[in-house]
Amino acid sequence: MEIEQLKIIGTAHVSKKSIEEVKEIIRAEKPDVVAVELDIGRYQKLIKEKLGLKDDQQFSVKDLIRGENIGLFLITGLLTYLQNRIGDDLGVKPGSEMLAAIEAAEEIGARIALIDRDIRITMQRIIDSMSLREKLKFSFNILASFFKKDEIEDVESLKSEKTLEEVMEYFKDISPQAYHVLVDERDAYMAKKLLEIPEDKVIAVVGAGHKKGIEYYLQNPEKIPPFSELLSFKQQNSTLRKLLVIVPILLIVPFVLAFISGVNIQGDIFKFIFLTGGFAFIGSLAAGSKLKSALVAFLVAPMTVLHPLLAAGWFAGLMEAKMRNVSFHDLENLNKCGSFHELWCNNLFRVMLVVAGANLGCSIGTFLTIPQIILPMIGKIMGAG
Repeated sequence: MEIEQLKIIGTAHVSKKSIEEVKEIIRAEKPDVVAVELDIGRYQKLIKEKLGLKDDQQFSVKDLIRGENIGLFLITGLLTYLQNRIGDDLGVKPGSEMLAAIEAAEEIGARIALIDRDIRITMQRIIDSMSLREKLKFSFNILASFFKKDEIEDVESLKSEKTLEEVMEYFKDISPQAYHVLVDERDAYMAKKLLEIPEDKVIAVVGAGHKKGIEYYLQNPEKIPPFSELLSFKQQNSTLRKLLVIVPILLIVPFVLAFISGVNIQGDIFKFIFLTGGFAFIGSLAAGSKLKSALVAFLVAPMTVLHPLLAAGWFAGLMEAKMRNVSFHDLENLNKCGSFHELWCNNLFRVMLVVAGANLGCSIGTFLTIPQIILPMIGKIMGAG
């Protein structure tokens, strides 16, 4: 495809003016292809919503809770909520300009090209790439935005180069790694997808924040990373997985050695139970669980700490899901939450919070056992020897 025959429209995702602008340009230019900033999942979701169809995919709370994507689920849910809230404030549904581009393309008989990376891959790569400090800072800024009442008076100003640079710099400051994955990588991915389009005349509809980056990669295609690199999951979590195996061993060995050495460990066992179980209980309640779910977290936490393939949050979450009668309806409604109250009242989101809270509490309790129990116990063993 010749770059000269490509026109990129930078939009504000919740702008009424962008919707009209997209339609007018496509109808006037009559391109062979209309490329949109969507992946297949988001495209199908928009079309189903347009037709008033319900999603027929299977849903299992148990599989979701037992998966390794609790953080992915929560962050995606929070970001979706924020976008919906902005859209509600402006009276525009997120994704409306992409749907307008699709409809205009259908009117003139143009082919539709989906050029964005799968959102699940993007979100997982964000989580994998962020340091603990970045995750905490990122989460704090998301949560802080819940309580901000600032209104956007002129959404069109969001498309100006000066405003975009300020927004991007702010995002980059919060989390350089998240910015790289969410913006830089997707700019490169979408540019590569555009270069693969064989037709001569193409109009691309993307968020205004991506336009400059895409144009850069189109002019410097040799700097675009290969698809295999942009679509893979990073394996830096292997260290965490090793810890999940090593920690139980480090906890069990001192107890075994103390027992063999004749050291009285009855008090240490009770302290271990109350540290791990107590913090799992507190974490569960702090996440908004019901009392029964928190009690389940307390009871199972000491056992799950010693088993690398189990987590206290799973059991607390399953109890919470049972008590809240979570259904596929909750999953459907999650993307429609337009206020923090609606998000908080969503049963599935609440269950995921309980899972995360119980697991976090249990982890805190586990690491506190090292200075409180393990090190003193080692001292007793050496003294007995």
